[in-house]
Amino acid sequence: MKINKTHANQRASRFIAQRSASIARLGQQPIRAAVGARQYSQKPSAPAPAEKASSIIDSLPGNSLVSKTGSVVLGSGLTAAAISSELYVVNEESLLAIGSLILFAYIAKIAREPYNSWASTQIEKMKSVLNTSRKAHTDAVQSRIDNVGELKDVVNLTKSLFALSKDTANTESKVFELTQQNAVNTEVKSVLDSWVRFESQQREKEQALLSETVINNVNKQISDEKFQKDTVAQAVADIEQLVKEKKI
Repeated sequence: MKINKTHANQRASRFIAQRSASIARLGQQPIRAAVGARQYSQKPSAPAPAEKASSIIDSLPGNSLVSKTGSVVLGSGLTAAAISSELYVVNEESLLAIGSLILFAYIAKIAREPYNSWASTQIEKMKSVLNTSRKAHTDAVQSRIDNVGELKDVVNLTKSLFALSKDTANTESKVFELTQQNAVNTEVKSVLDSWVRFESQQREKEQALLSETVINNVNKQISDEKFQKDTVAQAVADIEQLVKEKKI
């Protein structure tokens, strides 16, 4: 009975290994077809057996060679003990799960390097964006600080401008007063000139009227016979007097 169980366990182990290998080969075929063109174009050199073994050992969990190989031996021993003690029964679902895990692990191993490259590119891009934003923010803050520094003398400048505006207002007020005085003086001079012209005209009219009155009076007196006789008599008397005085 024990011999049959041992043979059954051995056949199950061989079946598991063969099934896992076949599933791994089936999973490798589409992946190899997808990356075949790139590998063919690059034509990489086949890795040496020592390098391949070193890469397999490095992929195992652990920090040292003893811990890595110990984890493999311990896992194999636990699996054999579970199968031999019938704690784990090998069936089609188990084989399918193991094969799927192996396939997913292989796909993850292949996709890890492109994903890491893509993630590194995205991280660098985000770092570049953050650095650019930080530099722009730093420049904006420095520009603001410079602008505020330029306005440090704004109080004294405001006081000077206020004093200048006050002087300008006073000057404009004086100019306005002088302009108004000049306008008043011009108006007064115009009025006075008009009065002087009016008085001159009135004086000329009065003189003309007086001259006309005097001339009319003289003409009236001359036309009077009594005045003519008196004037002639007076003239003759004056002549006689001059003769008597021997002045003529």
